Amino acid sequence: MEMEQHDCPFIDTTLDYDVSFSAVQWEFDASQRELETRMLVQGASRSALDNGVEALRAHPNMHEYQLRKRWDDTAQIQTVIHETDAMARIRGHDGFITGPFYIEDGSELWHVGFDSGTVADTALSELGRNNEFNVMSRDQLGGPLVQETVQNVNAGLELVEACRDLTDVEREALTAAVEEGYFESPRETTLNELAEQFGISAPAFSKNLRRGQQKVARHVVQTFELFAESETDGLDETVGR
Repeated sequence: MEMEQHDCPFIDTTLDYDVSFSAVQWEFDASQRELETRMLVQGASRSALDNGVEALRAHPNMHEYQLRKRWDDTAQIQTVIHETDAMARIRGHDGFITGPFYIEDGSELWHVGFDSGTVADTALSELGRNNEFNVMSRDQLGGPLVQETVQNVNAGLELVEACRDLTDVEREALTAAVEEGYFESPRETTLNELAEQFGISAPAFSKNLRRGQQKVARHVVQTFELFAESETDGLDETVGR
């Protein structure tokens, strides 16, 4: 569902600033009624990111905020927010999260599940009292769908980990090579031209670029393996019927 909460600091921030949030990890503390998250924040520019994270940090519903890592217009943050009205209504009907959050332009993409269609209907009715939302799709979860959701989340996290593994020098080398067309065919730039941008020799730039490529490629291959394992599992289930 597409959710518009009126007491969510992340949604409020995306209304005022050109930033988006993607949840990497989340955990709800039932005793404290707080949600702890690790988020990736993407800004339209460095200044948009600066203004967005500062507004988020100062939001009245933000309990704890920590900047864990930053590179250019992207940051990784760890937060704790108070339970929102929508969270309380979902949890009040034993609802559960079935996929990652994504927040942009004042709305939040939720994947939630309930134990039955009747319970879901009741929860959605109550949810509409203080919140605006749009059910984008509604399915009965089964083994293959759950497996696909987990697979996609794990694949996404694997690629996030690839970005985190890069040093600033490696990231800058990869970014320049892509933006200047080094990987195009035919190439639109040379190693010498790229190296001149950074004031280093072509062999030094090539070394930085190769290291970055190797790290990203390693995680991409691991992502391929996740998909391959999923396809194998699905084949085994079909054969076993």
